[in-house]
Amino acid sequence: MARTGIVGAGFGGLAMAIKALDAGHDVTVYEQSDEVGGTWSANTYPGAECDIPSALYSFSFEPYAEWPNKWSHQPVILDYLRHCADRYGVTSLIRFETTVTAAHWDGATWRVTSEHAGRTSSDEFDVVVSATGQLSRPRIPDIAGLDTFEGPRFHSARWDHDVVTAGKRIAVVGNAASATQFVPEITPDAAHVTVFQRSANWMIAKHDKDYSERWKALLRRFPLLGKVPRFWIWFRADALLFPLMKQRTRLRSLAEKRALDELHDVVADERLRKQLTPDYPMGARRILFSDTYYAALAEHDHLELETSPIERITADAVVTADGTEHPADVLILSTGFETTDYLSPITVTTDAGRCLNDDWRDGGAAAYLGTAVSGYPNLFFLYGPNTNLGHSSIVFMMECQVRLILALLDAADGRPVEVEAHAQAAYNREIQHRLDASIWGTVEESWYLTDGKITQNWPGRTIEFWRRTRRPRLADFGLSAG
Repeated sequence: MARTGIVGAGFGGLAMAIKALDAGHDVTVYEQSDEVGGTWSANTYPGAECDIPSALYSFSFEPYAEWPNKWSHQPVILDYLRHCADRYGVTSLIRFETTVTAAHWDGATWRVTSEHAGRTSSDEFDVVVSATGQLSRPRIPDIAGLDTFEGPRFHSARWDHDVVTAGKRIAVVGNAASATQFVPEITPDAAHVTVFQRSANWMIAKHDKDYSERWKALLRRFPLLGKVPRFWIWFRADALLFPLMKQRTRLRSLAEKRALDELHDVVADERLRKQLTPDYPMGARRILFSDTYYAALAEHDHLELETSPIERITADAVVTADGTEHPADVLILSTGFETTDYLSPITVTTDAGRCLNDDWRDGGAAAYLGTAVSGYPNLFFLYGPNTNLGHSSIVFMMECQVRLILALLDAADGRPVEVEAHAQAAYNREIQHRLDASIWGTVEESWYLTDGKITQNWPGRTIEFWRRTRRPRLADFGLSAG
């Protein structure tokens, strides 16, 4: 029975804990907040919702009949994760409000150091799984004068619900996924909202729909019925959306035309349409899904889109490069996350003198199937390097990784599991070569890139990742099938 320490209680950590318990592991989960859910516990801004339909953005082993609509909002997703943690006996194994600061391999076990309520403690594990995710640490932009703003200021991922936005002049820095969700929610009651846009986004309408009580009753009685929409959403994503991630595809012009047609249907103002039209190929940056953002910009005269770059921030205004002062009572940063520092704030070391933080600092994060790193036995990652997707559900990918980890541990039969250095190097050469043909490298800046290298995204379809993790190449770990 392996002593397994899991860092994080979001989708990845819960999936790992549930399946490790089922395999007979002794499980401990560390969670820095006071709640399960990860990003779905932290992001409570108005209108927060997932951009993957819930039938696919959920565990394959736990179908859910209570989704109120096709694209579920944050409170419902959080309730689902609470439900899963309780049903599978994980909640009692979680050390809440506990931050892991270090993990050290002594040649036989991992010693994990953590802090809780000002106290430091350490525990020994045979296996450590990092499930901290990529969307947990808000990115604060380097803008002159940011700290001089005298009104309420917060990042959308740390929404301050004590701040009243009604009747206020609100400045929103950033216009990506979070902003497109909360801006339509706060605009009607605000005195004025200015969204500062650095670049336009490709956006596709969700065409969301509510699920009827009859449909939910059928799912409660026949849970396997939920597999049908799940399969259809997954299949369409791999068949129709994935080609947009390649540089050359006949589907791009059709998809771009559809998106621009939807923009023209909603936004009549020609100047505003021009501001909202991207100047890069669809797929190069994250594609957004919204039924409300364009409509809010078109309908509300007190909602303004500003495309002149921000020069500085003063005590009560945002000043743009054209010299215009935009008065503001509240400043909301919707500037994304620190996505490429997979370990922060954990220091990972070994008795052999290795430090994973240093290994990844220069060349960028790299791992075999985004899961294992040579030189660090029995250490695994969920949602690790090159597992992010531009077209489908990361929950699918993490379930594949969980299955891979447990299969490797089972094959090792108590021996440490470590990917061979040559196998990891060959794998990452393959991945980077394939990424050269992707659309992601055609722009100079996006959250997919680290110093020009694509460390985030998986270059293939999800079915390929499923196949490669379902039957791992044991020889790449020095293991044999027999």
